[in-house]
Amino acid sequence: MLADPALHLSADEDHAALYAACEPGTALCTIVGIEGSFSRRVGAQLAIRADGSTVGSLSDGCLEAQLATDVSALHSPEVVRYGRGSPKIDFRLPCGGGLDILLDPAPDRNAIRAAVDALEQRDPASLVLPATSPLARRTYIPRMQLNVLGEGPELAAVTGLCAAMGVRCRPFSRADLVIGQAARGLTGDRWTAGLLLFHDHEWEAALLEQALASQMFYIGAQGGENARVERAMALAARGVSEEDRARIRSPIGLIPGCKNPTALALSALAEIVGEYEQLRAAA
Repeated sequence: MLADPALHLSADEDHAALYAACEPGTALCTIVGIEGSFSRRVGAQLAIRADGSTVGSLSDGCLEAQLATDVSALHSPEVVRYGRGSPKIDFRLPCGGGLDILLDPAPDRNAIRAAVDALEQRDPASLVLPATSPLARRTYIPRMQLNVLGEGPELAAVTGLCAAMGVRCRPFSRADLVIGQAARGLTGDRWTAGLLLFHDHEWEAALLEQALASQMFYIGAQGGENARVERAMALAARGVSEEDRARIRSPIGLIPGCKNPTALALSALAEIVGEYEQLRAAA
């Protein structure tokens, strides 16, 4: 099945330009080289529609406008230097660096749709770039997802922050769970994180055992030292190996000793997003 171009509305920022480029008449611009420092990575992309509107972000707007002008004049892919070392003397990047950007006025729609379809199936994807590019292939990993299980203001804070960040989040409250039993519908691939936010730690053992049987790249559970010891003993009694128990992050987050639900949510999500970014960098 070919991807629905409207899917870019729900894509994460790393996929947005790729999804938009499914649309006929849309150009695709890819950073294929960086000299000096810049606020985006090699591989960052921008889609430019026939009406000049853009999807994605490469800069603060000035670069996007220049790319829209330049790609409209092309009939075939071309790598263009912007900023330092560019022949475009009337255009400079604020950071003082230089960018090599592949401008492709008519990218391979079939290849793009195949990549989008793979991402929608939660599989990694790649897009072969034209031979003019020094970057031969752009790789993508599926969008990050979060399963969060818990209670009270911590659960609400994480769910709210995920909504603000555009992170796909599936919350499981105590109303959705049965103590001592696995959660119905809880699944996790290697692009999914799991976070347990219980004050009553008797809810955790079955849920952690279920999470550890999945491929989730991150599994965290809130609690202090006493909770960690009791948790380890409960899981050992259920036959969970020491190696698997070591996968559980506790304490959670980058900010030690959070006592505020909002700060805890920020701390935990920062840690999870950091782990996910490492997966992206390794792809």
